[in-house]
Amino acid sequence: MKNTLRDIEEHPDLAITMSDGIRLSVRMWRPVDAMDDPVPVILEHLPYRKRDGTCARDALTHPYFAARGYACLRVDMRGNGDSHGLMEDEYTQRELDDAVAVIEWVAAQPWCNGRVGMMGISWGGFNSLQMAAMAPEALKAVITLCSTVDRFNDDIHYKGGCLLNENLGWGATMWSYSSRAPDPALRPDWREMWMERLENEPFLPSVWLRHQARDDYWKHGSVIESYDTMKAKVLAIGGWGDAYKNAVPQLVAALPGAKGIIGPWVHKYPHFAVPEPRIGFLQEALRWWDKWLKDIDTGVENDPDLRTYLMDGVRPATWYTERSGRWLADAQSEVRKWHLTDGGLCNAPGSLDQTVASPQDTGSDAGEYCAIWLGPELPGDQRRDDARGLCFDSRPLETHLSVTDAPRVCLTLSSDQPVAQLAVRLVHVHPDGAATRITYGVLNLARYLGRPLVPGQSEEIEIALDHIAYTVPAGHCLRVAISTAYWPLIWPSPTRATLTVLGGALEIQELRDAGDWTFPPPDAAPPWQTDELRAETHIRRQETDMVTGISSLVIEDDFGKVRDSDHGLIAGSIARERWDIHPDDPLSAHGICHWTDELERDGIALRTETRCEMWSDATHFHLNATLDAFENDKTVYHRTISDKVERDLL
Repeated sequence: MKNTLRDIEEHPDLAITMSDGIRLSVRMWRPVDAMDDPVPVILEHLPYRKRDGTCARDALTHPYFAARGYACLRVDMRGNGDSHGLMEDEYTQRELDDAVAVIEWVAAQPWCNGRVGMMGISWGGFNSLQMAAMAPEALKAVITLCSTVDRFNDDIHYKGGCLLNENLGWGATMWSYSSRAPDPALRPDWREMWMERLENEPFLPSVWLRHQARDDYWKHGSVIESYDTMKAKVLAIGGWGDAYKNAVPQLVAALPGAKGIIGPWVHKYPHFAVPEPRIGFLQEALRWWDKWLKDIDTGVENDPDLRTYLMDGVRPATWYTERSGRWLADAQSEVRKWHLTDGGLCNAPGSLDQTVASPQDTGSDAGEYCAIWLGPELPGDQRRDDARGLCFDSRPLETHLSVTDAPRVCLTLSSDQPVAQLAVRLVHVHPDGAATRITYGVLNLARYLGRPLVPGQSEEIEIALDHIAYTVPAGHCLRVAISTAYWPLIWPSPTRATLTVLGGALEIQELRDAGDWTFPPPDAAPPWQTDELRAETHIRRQETDMVTGISSLVIEDDFGKVRDSDHGLIAGSIARERWDIHPDDPLSAHGICHWTDELERDGIALRTETRCEMWSDATHFHLNATLDAFENDKTVYHRTISDKVERDLL
C-alpha cells in the first residue's frame, strides 16, 4: 500500500512528567492532523542528547516516518540532555520504568491510535529489547539495531570472560556525555541542573568493574533471560563491521516471527552506514511499522528470517568505503571441519604439541572493539599479530570457501599460570602473505572453567568466534591464529602465561545454498543543517618508545564543532585515548581517556574536561577520574575520584 505523505510539525521540547515529578524532555515530530486522524508512535529513549548529540541521524529518520503517518518521539533520558533528574547507570530499572511511563502516556494521547513501536541503535537497541521483555500493553513492535541479548558476554564490558578495554573507554564517553549542561535556551534552571549533574554523575567503570562474573547485575537487562515474556514483534539489525552482530541470529532463533538483517556496516543506521552498500532501511522499517502498528498487509511476516550480506574476501585495510558481495536470504550451510596439527590446518587429524606465549602488545592490529567514529578503526593486516602467536594454515583452497554463522575452535591445552587468556582469529591469507581478519573470539580460561587453571593440567575448551559471512577465494589460504594476549582490545592477565596446545579443531559452517535478496536504495528526510566551525578529524597512531620499550596506541577523535542553523546552539567535542604496554610486562598496561566538550549560546560558553585512567597490579585494578567544568573559561566545578577493585580470575 502506498503511503500518502502528510504535513508534519515539530515540537522541540515537549514535557512528559514521571510519577516522581521528574520532567523528561521530548522532541516530537507528528502529522499536523494527528488530532483528527490519530497515528501510532515510534519511540527512541536515549542518553545521547537530542539537542546536539543525535541531531544528524534524527533529522534523516524521524521526519521521514512522521510524514508517513507516525508520531516520532525522541526522549532524553533523565539526567541527560534537556531532561531533569540524575543519571545512575545504564539500563537501570528506573530507566526502564520511565520508558514504560512514556509508552503509557503517549498511548493515551488523543493524537495516538494506542499502538507504540520502539526503535534504537546501541543503547536504544538495548532498551527497546528490554521494553519488549517488560511487555507494556501498547508496545506492539520493536526495531533493534546493534544491540545484544546478553550484557555480560556480548556488550562493551566483557567478552569471553575477558575484560574489554572498552569498559574504560565507553565509561569515559558516558562520564563526558552525562556531565554536559542542558541547552540554556530551553531550561531557565539550566545552571542548577548542570551543577546537580556534575556533583552526582557516577563514574561507571568503577561500577562495572565490580561485577567480573555474570551475576544478577548483568542478568538484569539481558533479554536472553526473558525471551518468554517478549510479545512485541522484533526486527533485529546488525553489521559485520560492528561489535554487535551476534544478537541478530540469536533473536531470530529464539523469538517467533522475529526477522534479522546483517550488512557490511559499522555501528550506524543502514541508510547512512559505511562500508556501503547501504540499504533502504527506512523503507524496510516502514514495512515493519505499517504491519504491526497499522495492520497494513506489507508482507513482512513472509520475508526470509535472516538476510545477510556475504562479503567478498578483500585485502586488509583499516577502513573501507565499500565491500563487494551479495545479499543472501535464509542461507543454508553444512559443517566443515579442519584439524590443527604440527603441519598446519589439515583435513585429517595429526600430531600437535606446540607452545605459545605472546608479547603483551599482540593485538595492535585488531582495530577498535566497536567501530563507530568513522576513523581508521577496522582491523588491519594481521601478519604482525599472527607472527606473535601460533598459526595453522591450510593449503591453498581449490575452490571458493564461503564461511557463515559462528565458527568454533576446540582446543586441548595446558597453562603454566592459574589465570590465562586466549585470542583466536580466523584469517584469510592472500598469496603474497597479506592477512585479513575474518572473525575472532577471546576467552578468559579461568572464567571459562569457573576456577583457576592447574599449571600443567590438560583442559578441553571451546571458543565460539563472532558470526560472519565471508568468502575466501580459491588459491588463498585459511588460517587459525592463536595468541595469549590481545592488547589493547582486552586487559592482560596478571602474569605472562605460556600455553601448550596438544590438540585442536576448527568447525565452520560452509555456505551451500541461499536465495538472493535485493533491498531498495536508501532514502531519508533532508539532512541536519549546520554551520561548520571546526572540521572533523580522526587519528590512530602507534608509537614505540625506543628508551623504555613501551608500545602505545594513540587515538584522537575530533568530532568537530558546529552551529545548529535552526536554533543556533554551538556544540563540539574531542575524545582522546592512549593505551600503553611493555611487550614483556602485563602489569605495565595503562589506559588514559580524555574528553573535551563545548556548548555555546548567547554569550555563554560552557566546557567540560573529563579524564580517567586505569592500571593494575597483580591483585587489584586502580582507577582515577577527574571532572572539571568551566563557564566562560572560569572553573565552576572540580571533582576527583580514586578507586581500587580486587581482581577476580582476571
